Amino acid sequence: MTPSEWVKRFAGLVPDGRPVLDLAAGNGRHSRLLRDLGHPVTAIDRDTARLAELPGLTVIQADLEDGSPWPIEGRFGGVVVTNYLHRPILPEIVWAVADGGVLIYETFAVGNEAFGKPSRPDFLLRPGELLEAAKGLAVVAYENGLVRSPRPAVVQRICAVRSAQLQAVG
Repeated sequence: MTPSEWVKRFAGLVPDGRPVLDLAAGNGRHSRLLRDLGHPVTAIDRDTARLAELPGLTVIQADLEDGSPWPIEGRFGGVVVTNYLHRPILPEIVWAVADGGVLIYETFAVGNEAFGKPSRPDFLLRPGELLEAAKGLAVVAYENGLVRSPRPAVVQRICAVRSAQLQAVG
């Protein structure tokens, strides 16, 4: 599976050589991309079998939805999340973005039920929800709407950076 065009578009904003967190990493498509760009990558997923085959990653097996404590202590130059939503950990995801780091997040949104799964409200972002979650970060790009590729879907996505200068002003 190829990396998301959204992730590829903004991966260059991750500061050179800084560590990246790939949350709910799945088969590691974004872990591979960011590793190949020279970043140390920590990949987290409930099922790490496919990730174990990829050299050069730190792999953490964790169920992010079972109520366990957040499995990460540090902050990252990049945090990537795609096709995953568990609202209770949105604050931890944003917290994990280090000063100068970037959040790249893309998942399904309300309206996707017309195109198939996911269709349950628990798995669909409400309009503006990522903007609200990323408060305190500077938004580089945000979209909410219909995409045609890789299949028709309604998605919401954001790229935002943590800037100490912007935080001081805001």
